[in-house]
Amino acid sequence: MKQQICILGSTGSIGTQALDVIAQHPDRFEVYCLTANNRVEQLAEQARQFNPAAVVIANDAHYARLKELLADRPDIKVYAGAEALCQIVEADPIDMVLTAMVGFSGLNPTIHAIKARKKICLANKETLVVAGELICQLAAEYQVPILPVDSEHSAIFQSIVGEGNNEIEKILLTASGGPFRKFTLDQMRTVTAADALKHPTWEMGAKITIDSASMMNKGFEVIEAKWLFNVPADKIQVLVHPQSIVHSAVQFVDGGVKAQLGVPDMRLPIQYAFSFPERLPLNGERLDLFRQPLEFFEPDLEKFRCLALAFESIKRGGNMPCIVNAANEVVNEGFRKGQCSFLGMADIIEQTMQRATFSATPDYDTYIATDAEARRIAAELMAQYK
Repeated sequence: MKQQICILGSTGSIGTQALDVIAQHPDRFEVYCLTANNRVEQLAEQARQFNPAAVVIANDAHYARLKELLADRPDIKVYAGAEALCQIVEADPIDMVLTAMVGFSGLNPTIHAIKARKKICLANKETLVVAGELICQLAAEYQVPILPVDSEHSAIFQSIVGEGNNEIEKILLTASGGPFRKFTLDQMRTVTAADALKHPTWEMGAKITIDSASMMNKGFEVIEAKWLFNVPADKIQVLVHPQSIVHSAVQFVDGGVKAQLGVPDMRLPIQYAFSFPERLPLNGERLDLFRQPLEFFEPDLEKFRCLALAFESIKRGGNMPCIVNAANEVVNEGFRKGQCSFLGMADIIEQTMQRATFSATPDYDTYIATDAEARRIAAELMAQYK
């Protein structure tokens, strides 16, 4: 019986690589639904190739164009709008949902998928950053597995498989360090979005590549790991590892350390989430440990203040990670459009943390209100930014 997969965000970096995995295993996996936000032509091309039961374009301004592009394929149902995303993940035939949308927008469809008891392959880290406690409560209530797709969290997961209830002493979360690892603070004052988008080891979408350059991405991954593996943040150590070969590691109470290594290829964690507990063949490069040394450094929190702010948000708890995420989404886009400097991103996020309404015990409605308020504050601060 083929596993029916819904991909939320099929035109992005994770989505396209997931389709490659599915294409390599047509006997095991089948696409039930594909979704995108704006890339309507690419979505239609994917639909022609993979023949899903349905496609959803989140931006309903593109609905007519998508209908037109698939007019000769009446077997593929075409939907549009954010509400359609939440409805499609509940479809009976779906076995698992890959959440590969970018940012806060992934939260509501993920909640609907959990309530429909679909296995979650989680690539949208913002879901756990914003509402980790709520998501984990729902997953437990509906007995839904959440399998990590982020390379680091997949590595941690692979390292604890078979360990039962053995106590984790520390998680070693690796980071490439991004393109500015060796830059001085002065050099970082003048870097451009084009500079930041040149990631040394991974090919990713624009938003996450900027987050990687600022190391905010690693801060979010600490929050994600805290919720996924029920480990407090003070037991999660970030290590800069420029080669991106050791994807992360786990240290147990006896001092033993288990790590997962591999070439930087996101298809491996995607496929592992799809096929767990099995390992399936995967075409691609293999690791050659003779080619390069493996180096590890401590992150510089003065240069990479976004990482420090993420740790601060964990300490504060409540809706503070949601505030940080919302402000970060605003400044990340602003930096790419030349509306603020690279170092200015952290300044604006910090000021938003100070001004936004704090809630120690947020519920879903609080997260929605917090996200809107923090975006407004960050946008106002960015407009004043010099």
